[in-house]
Amino acid sequence: MHRLIQRGLMFGNLIEVASPVLVERYNRALKHLTGKTTNLTDFHIDISGYSPEVGDELDDHLYLNHGGCNRQFILLTTDQKSAPLLNIKFSTSREILRHFIEENEPQLFALTARDAVAGELVNSVFSVSEPSRLFDIRKVSIEADTTEGTLRDAEKLGALADRFKQDEDGWFDDVLIADMITLAKRTGDVTRNPVTLKHMAFDQQDYWTSYFGGVYLFRGVAHPAVITAGDKTDLGKLAIKYTFDFSDRNQIAKFLDYNDLAEPIVKARSVDGSAILRQKMDFIVVDAAQEAGVDLTDATRSDIRRLARNHADALPPEYHALRQMVDWADNNGKWPKVTSDHPAYFYTLRATETDQADLVNMLLAELAPKDIRQLFICHKELFYALYGRWSETKKSFVADFLEREYQVDKAGAREALFGFDEPLDMPRVSRRRVSDDMIARVGPWGAIQRK
Repeated sequence: MHRLIQRGLMFGNLIEVASPVLVERYNRALKHLTGKTTNLTDFHIDISGYSPEVGDELDDHLYLNHGGCNRQFILLTTDQKSAPLLNIKFSTSREILRHFIEENEPQLFALTARDAVAGELVNSVFSVSEPSRLFDIRKVSIEADTTEGTLRDAEKLGALADRFKQDEDGWFDDVLIADMITLAKRTGDVTRNPVTLKHMAFDQQDYWTSYFGGVYLFRGVAHPAVITAGDKTDLGKLAIKYTFDFSDRNQIAKFLDYNDLAEPIVKARSVDGSAILRQKMDFIVVDAAQEAGVDLTDATRSDIRRLARNHADALPPEYHALRQMVDWADNNGKWPKVTSDHPAYFYTLRATETDQADLVNMLLAELAPKDIRQLFICHKELFYALYGRWSETKKSFVADFLEREYQVDKAGAREALFGFDEPLDMPRVSRRRVSDDMIARVGPWGAIQRK
């Protein structure tokens, strides 16, 4: 993984903890949450405060996530909001932490100026020992305080202050006044500067979990379903009508269509669909070249296209289907028939603008794993797992490509794939608009359209 780490494609944007003050605060929080401490004087943390270096030292990379359901966190700075979340067990965890930090940023900034904030994502279950337990997860709330209990003391001080103001004999209650002074030394004046965090709870209707081989749970849609990357029979009986695995390609396609969760790339508004498809074709060529043992060291896009021309007969069906689509979009070629059982089908889709868009793009990335850029953006856990199995030349090509094409402009690359598209490999030219009725009439998606 050294190529990815050197290029900032793995463990990138982590927060460095190097000052003795921050290390001491981290140890205090770590002791408070887990009973452990670190002897390291310099390490890096993610948005939750998890550190790969500390995980190595403790020989426990789940030291803040035992059981996998109720992730604990340590905040040393509000800058952690931009850091990634490592060792993801649930796809919603990072967004919950980021939203919590942003909604309470002024308060957290003040609290972390003096102490670490430690907390937990509190779930309705403590473990997911069996798949049916996933349906008991419906809401996640956040509990947090400083290691010194500043928020707890502030709440107590507020209650004492109310009692002092409401009790006619408050001025003569020496014990009450002494308790208020003691607490105020730790919290400050809570009447002028309230120290509180918003109570936040998050619905867990739709999410992915790494448990049981990787499971996508969609409950917040009109036609709910569970989709698993493993064998659906291993999940047993679930409290939902439909359960699919990746062999149920037609059923997954219908599920996406019935819930309006995905659309053809060439149908998406303000998107240069053929440019995106051409890039997917390049990735498919790279994958085929690896299988054939072709050296991809320092390969350029021109080299990849040359390989495609010289070895067209050896390329997989995904490549030829996408090539026919590009020919249709650019040159008025014949519309190819790509039904849901075709291996290229899910390469032709992207998520629509719904609350489930990120989850759908994650699912599509896993269903079309040869598109290494979408896989890296939408499903890093799977990307890292697959990366370790690739040849050295493919690893080198992928790392160089992501550094050159994605790392320099992450926002632009994501917008190109999932929103407005900037040209990927050529000057922008006008494209003929694809009409909805033509796609409905002659497109491959007609095979699964509702009647």
